[in-house]
Amino acid sequence: MNDRTQAPAASPALGGPMLLAAKLPPHVWFGVSAVFHYLGPAFAVLLFPHVGVLGMAWLRIATAALIFAPLTRPWRTFARADPQTRLLLLAFGACLAVMNCAFYLALDRLPISLVAAIEFVGTIGVALVGLRSVRNLAALTIAVTGTLLLIDVKWSSDPLGLFWAFLNGALFVGYIVLGHRVARAGAGDGIAGLGAAMAVAFLVVLPIGFTDALPAFFSPPLLIAAIGVGICSSVIPYICDQLAMSRLPRSSFALMLSLLPVTATLIGVIVLRQIPGFSDCVGIALVVAGVAFHKPARTD
Repeated sequence: MNDRTQAPAASPALGGPMLLAAKLPPHVWFGVSAVFHYLGPAFAVLLFPHVGVLGMAWLRIATAALIFAPLTRPWRTFARADPQTRLLLLAFGACLAVMNCAFYLALDRLPISLVAAIEFVGTIGVALVGLRSVRNLAALTIAVTGTLLLIDVKWSSDPLGLFWAFLNGALFVGYIVLGHRVARAGAGDGIAGLGAAMAVAFLVVLPIGFTDALPAFFSPPLLIAAIGVGICSSVIPYICDQLAMSRLPRSSFALMLSLLPVTATLIGVIVLRQIPGFSDCVGIALVVAGVAFHKPARTD
């Protein structure tokens, strides 16, 4: 299956927004995704004591599935898809479900810096696959160096936490590869495919975290907070990722993921008043320089 796999036509409800989205540079969509990539987990961790780790994962995916359903009509997407595309969407949905659960299970036991470090390791491999020049290899080296300065990795003695973190990292690579294949059919088709995949993800987690999620249905403030996490974590960033993936080579998108620690640092300054030190500032400068120095290939 190549990156040009054809997906069903996008829902008419998305036609107008997709035309507007196509006029904006893909880097804008990646930037929005990068911000919400960390806002969502920050809110989710606060809810773990109330709905449990898997309950939070259930609520996050359920929220996204319910929002996407009327917009993308996943039942029509599957009905019109050819067998190859259906397998792609099923695999993408299963990947989303297990990845989100593994991510939260890792965050419950390990510092987010360590989970982020392990997650970024896999993206390095994806970026390396598409590098076709000395310039891009140098750009990746600069970005990785800056990321390591930002992350300040400290290994944990929690083997179970490390297992979930490495599983999340491996599935994050799957998310990039599968998501890119869905997106390359076109921005509108990518969003429709994302909606279908999210419906699959909900079916996968349905029996896993439902019991833990029940308290949220008896507490309106808790339910509203959980819905907010779902929107921040699985609606806004995933849509923006699709819009960026549809117009960026896979290796370029993977390299740009090195900006995530930068956004995490900036969010820490603004929200948590965590002022970065000298090494953090050097790391930010190196990551920005690496991404700016990189030159995307015409094809991936």
